[in-house]
Amino acid sequence: MPFGKGSLHPSEHSTRRDAATGAPIHQLTSHPSINHATYFLQSSFYPDDSGLIFVSYRTGTAQLFEVTPFPGGDIRQLTGGQPIHPFSPAIHPEGDRILFVRGGAIWQVDRRTLAEERIVDFPGAQLGECSLDPAGEWITAAAKRGPENGLVVGRADGSAWSFIGFPRTVIHPQFHPLDPEWIEFAGDPAPRMHRVRRDGGGLECLYRHGNDEFVVHETFLGRTGDLVYTVWPRALCRLDWNTRQPSVIAEFNAWHITPNRAGSQVLCDTNYPDKGLFLIDAGTGAPRPVCLSEASNQGSQWRKSRYALAEDFAAARSAAAGALSWMEVSTDTVYGPQWTHPHPSFSRDEQKVVFASDRTGHPQVYAAVLETP
Repeated sequence: MPFGKGSLHPSEHSTRRDAATGAPIHQLTSHPSINHATYFLQSSFYPDDSGLIFVSYRTGTAQLFEVTPFPGGDIRQLTGGQPIHPFSPAIHPEGDRILFVRGGAIWQVDRRTLAEERIVDFPGAQLGECSLDPAGEWITAAAKRGPENGLVVGRADGSAWSFIGFPRTVIHPQFHPLDPEWIEFAGDPAPRMHRVRRDGGGLECLYRHGNDEFVVHETFLGRTGDLVYTVWPRALCRLDWNTRQPSVIAEFNAWHITPNRAGSQVLCDTNYPDKGLFLIDAGTGAPRPVCLSEASNQGSQWRKSRYALAEDFAAARSAAAGALSWMEVSTDTVYGPQWTHPHPSFSRDEQKVVFASDRTGHPQVYAAVLETP
């Protein structure tokens, strides 16, 4: 069947055992194009784990697809027309709709009818990935509007939207899981970790550090309310939300990180060297291997232990030509291209791990089954 919004295509599912751990691995896509799951800060799985979403360029542009039922169901195209921001999709907590970005607008698509609705538009802006509060009432996204950097925040019903400015590039804004009045975000480059109230007040830096401390991929440590982050490439760390006191969880080469809901385990990939995906015990720091990624993990900056300087990314900025961040541009060789990174995340029951790998020559979507240790 030709591609198009609502088109159904045969399953591309196959299975194998991981060469290192023996874990069952489901390969969910096989089309010779770029295919990847949602960004590591979001789960690709629907709330009931019945299926999952992924982004594919098989039509020639970035569009949203689903596999349902997991793992061997048909593939259905959910969006068409103007391409979406490839790392922007987020599933609403109710599971009935998926949010995504096109240019300066946030859209949602109904899973059942595939009807699309534009929630908000900031003309002339470029928005980043969507993030929702636990109730699905509020949405935030990083934003770049002409010379302005910052984030946007507002209600999912399209009301009460505002632009909160910041003097540097903003990436990865996230609502506090216990107090969604607060949004944590990364200022890029150093210092990274900041917070601001949903109404734009209370802006402050949570941890001051220089370019020599490569803090990346910060997120909330489940429902503990604290933050977890990587000091690349040497340590996985925790920051107390209230005291701002940092502590080391593990001296380990953690890269992209995703905690479970309890905050007791942190899923990560690794790079330089890539030893695969791991689960790290947040209490003891002990790592447990999950599977190999076999991804190419491109990006020259990951060979270093500092942020990129002007000379590192001048060419990438030129290629980006107005994109939100050089880290999200497929032509970038400083921090990406992002689709060559595994970006692992949990299923909702936390018994499966979805990730991307270009081991076959094209990025594909995989899911590893976590077996009882």
